[in-house]
Amino acid sequence: MSVQIAASVLSADFSRLKEEIDALDSADILHLDLMDGHYVPNLSFGFPIVSTVHRISDKPLDAHLMVTNPQDYVDALAELGVGWISFHQETVFHSHRLVQKIKSLGVKAGIALNPATPVSTLHDILPELDFVLVMSVNPGYSAQKFIPGAIAKIRQLSSLKADYPQLKIEVDGGVNDSNCKDLISAGADILVSASYIFSSANYSNSINKLRGINVQ
Repeated sequence: MSVQIAASVLSADFSRLKEEIDALDSADILHLDLMDGHYVPNLSFGFPIVSTVHRISDKPLDAHLMVTNPQDYVDALAELGVGWISFHQETVFHSHRLVQKIKSLGVKAGIALNPATPVSTLHDILPELDFVLVMSVNPGYSAQKFIPGAIAKIRQLSSLKADYPQLKIEVDGGVNDSNCKDLISAGADILVSASYIFSSANYSNSINKLRGINVQ
């Protein structure tokens, strides 16, 4: 299966959100960054925006919880139609319990790895995960510079797929047409992009470039 592109609506123009979402027809997934100003030094949006995005788009919704209390979000997000939820293991005492809770709601469960968090910390929970979100920037802001060390993490996770065939590898942070081929070659299944897509003149062309398709 070819790589999937998740467009992060964090960089959209919220004053014309429907137009922005409609322009993402080439994307496979809509990525939702929920920030609380505590786990990361920034605030983004909450349930009303998630509800609006779900109402105006039929694309799968992927929520990345950059919050100190992710367990308080999962029920509402599932009710709003979110199909993928990831959280940072540093924010909870019992990752396994929260993963099982998410999956019990019929939602795919993932854990996000910060740049300084090694893959080895997931060893005992990988059999339970549907995906791992590899952060290639420090979470909290869009338009940051890509951290190359993420590629080694992707390769490491990809080497584990023989044992965990259900596992998808998602990459978020500084993803653009300069590094997408390296990410795909390393084993990434889903590329998340925010500013690269939304700062371009043609969203579909940018999304196709992320897939490795040559665009005139």
